[in-house]
Amino acid sequence: MFGYVKPQKSELLVREFEEYNGIYCSLCKSLGKEYGMAARLALNYDCTFYALVLISASTKPFPSFQKGKCVVNPLKRCLFCKENGMEFRQASALTVILLYHKLIDDIHDSKTIKRFLHILVLPIVRHAYRKAADDYPQMGQIVSEAMKEQRKVEKSESPSLDRCAEPTAHMLEQIMELSSGEELSSPRSRVLNRFGYYLGRWVYFIDAADDLQDDLKKGTFNPLTVRFRLNVTSKWDKIREAKTFANEILNQTLSQLDAASNLMETNLLGPIVRNVVFLGLPQMQKELLFKREKTNV
Repeated sequence: MFGYVKPQKSELLVREFEEYNGIYCSLCKSLGKEYGMAARLALNYDCTFYALVLISASTKPFPSFQKGKCVVNPLKRCLFCKENGMEFRQASALTVILLYHKLIDDIHDSKTIKRFLHILVLPIVRHAYRKAADDYPQMGQIVSEAMKEQRKVEKSESPSLDRCAEPTAHMLEQIMELSSGEELSSPRSRVLNRFGYYLGRWVYFIDAADDLQDDLKKGTFNPLTVRFRLNVTSKWDKIREAKTFANEILNQTLSQLDAASNLMETNLLGPIVRNVVFLGLPQMQKELLFKREKTNV
């Protein structure tokens, strides 16, 4: 669920690379300030991108950065945004809320010692989750309802791929729209709505394709196993067929995401957003779907 939305760092300018790291480190700092030191462990690229999109599409002045000591490694100096703005607080809350629901899903799906470890961690995460949900009740409700709908869809008989992806897509659609800070009918809000929808759809399908073989081994739900009637004895040809089909869906989704991205009015951070959308996501897709695999599960 986490770690798919990254930039292609080799194509960033030095300034852009430093600013991206500055947002990443600022989110880490915000997580610790809002939800405690342990919350920093939940830091991920996906919620960093969420903060990046909000800041890049903001009508406020371009954020300024300054050097400071890294909390995790005091010997290291990092770039931070001077102001811990609303975007970082929202991204921090979203990070914690998503982590809590992912932990609940992992507890339901795991059957090994990992399940026991997740149960041990749950009380700590639950405490931070309740604070985040209190700070941003609408965000907490959106994610909670999406997770309930996701479980409902997965338990239904032979759900379609589109229906499986809809809860995640609709969740990010609503969160982006809510985070715009404007009326839902405004042009900026509508663009963020479409951007969030297609980003959520892409994340769902890349996660399903990436987890396909692990889900086959564990016997857990995956929409591609349902669509192609796969099981633990399936040959590599059938698995490759499913991944090729997933790649086609992902390409179609990326084309829609690209269109929404082109409609966004952004500040000087806009090129980093476009780097992620036009370069980072396709590269991640290529690496995960076409890496060298074994001939069977």
